[in-house]
Amino acid sequence: EVSLVESGGGLVQNGGSLRLSCVVSGFIFDDYSIGWFRQAPGKEREGVACIVRREDRTSYLDSVKGRFTISRDNAQNMVFLQMDRLNPEDTADYYCAAGNFGGGYTDFYNLHSSSYDYWGQGAQVTVSS
Repeated sequence: EVSLVESGGGLVQNGGSLRLSCVVSGFIFDDYSIGWFRQAPGKEREGVACIVRREDRTSYLDSVKGRFTISRDNAQNMVFLQMDRLNPEDTADYYCAAGNFGGGYTDFYNLHSSSYDYWGQGAQVTVSS
């Protein structure tokens, strides 16, 4: 059974940091690229970061570049999203997702929800002003 479980969300002050984790099971982790998405109340889901399988090439939403870092630990089937210099606009539910695609695609493809096959349940991140 496929499972993606996020953890590490919470409440943080403006300018603070959080580290989200996602543990994956039920498929061959190395065969999948992993993305982080977020959805704020009343807004559409948007791709935040992606790390491509086997290459570890990364893609980021423009508004998080230089603040967020995605990484993966293939030995532990885990993906992380380190979020620094958080601001209230980062408040959202954050989801990890797995997509069976490799390198050679654009950032737009890597950060589009339709590129992904499996999804976690989400972790809430709230940044207070």
